[in-house]
Amino acid sequence: MACSAQRRPHVLPFLTYFLLWWWTTCVHVEATNNILKPGDKLKLTEDDKLCSEKGTYCMYFDSTFGDDNLAYLYIFAEKVDDWAVWIANRNQPVETDSAVLSLNLSGVLKIESQHEEIILFSPPQAVKNSEAILLDSGSFVLRQLHPNGSTVLWESFDFPTDTLLPGMKLGVDHKTGRKWSLVSWLSKHVPTPGPFRLEWEHKTKQLVIKRGEKLYWAASENMLEHILGEAYHDIVLVSDETEAYITLRSSDEKLTKWTLLSTGQLIDRNGHDVARADLCYGYNTDGGCQAWEDLPSCRNSGDVFELKQGYANLASEMKREEANASYGINDCQAICWSTCSCVAFTHLYDNETGCTFFLWNSTKGTNIANEGEKFYMLVKSNPHKSKCLYYHYNLTSY
Repeated sequence: MACSAQRRPHVLPFLTYFLLWWWTTCVHVEATNNILKPGDKLKLTEDDKLCSEKGTYCMYFDSTFGDDNLAYLYIFAEKVDDWAVWIANRNQPVETDSAVLSLNLSGVLKIESQHEEIILFSPPQAVKNSEAILLDSGSFVLRQLHPNGSTVLWESFDFPTDTLLPGMKLGVDHKTGRKWSLVSWLSKHVPTPGPFRLEWEHKTKQLVIKRGEKLYWAASENMLEHILGEAYHDIVLVSDETEAYITLRSSDEKLTKWTLLSTGQLIDRNGHDVARADLCYGYNTDGGCQAWEDLPSCRNSGDVFELKQGYANLASEMKREEANASYGINDCQAICWSTCSCVAFTHLYDNETGCTFFLWNSTKGTNIANEGEKFYMLVKSNPHKSKCLYYHYNLTSY
């Protein structure tokens, strides 16, 4: 049957729809490949991502907590909920609407947006036949291809953030002087570098957690098994002429990781404790904690902060706020600990930065419940011996 003249115009919309569907499908398949080739770009779209061959890890842009205008480039463990294992630009988020990861024909790997450019790797001279690949180990590797193999030019494992994966190293490269360490996030929602650092000190053969330059927690090589417990069996120690480091054993059955939290707590893949620097107050030396200074006059050995939930007295005259968004929850703890009028604290903003301090009797009569506000309350070991004086803290010098 011949087509009528009235029906012919409907062919064009149908063909346009078909081509659009075909193009979208092809772009999705290409975007979920594990290789970024010269000229390719990874953008912040719902389906644009690099995934390792087995789909164990995926790399993509994600907007920051509470700010859809800024984005970070993450590697996530796709088979486990909320496992961000690496961040390419934790110091410098880029604009969401123009964020791009690209590899050019000269071997330059970079993140850019309309007003930002972050060079991840730039060779001394142009490199041909390069590609960036996301491996099932979780490492993002830039390599140059040769007829008989490839040469690694750059890899994300050399720049760990807050998470240690099998194959990542904590320690030092004797030849280059490069040191590998973990640095906590500022808060659970802000990947900016936070206060705590996990290191393997090869000279003293100690695994340590520091806050700034202050040593909070340490475990020597001969004490690792005693202090780490079951987590000790996940580690491998390596020391030779070229390197000295600690790494995690690989397992084909389960994903393994250590993550350093913004509180100073080090946890494993199941959320179990590996190290508790968050329980170190400077007066206690159990569980690897280190003594570092005299107690404030109003604090006693045994005083601790405990996480509570409920409804505290929020009268304005009984609380103080610190609006500095560069403070994480541990900064709030340090300020409250050294301020004698402070009896509890919590974060100020939804992204868990800034501080709210509760003063004097503001927590008296607090209703502890399964709902309400979460806050850290000072629990005193012997309140009758406390010599409470009011210390005014200078936030600008902290």
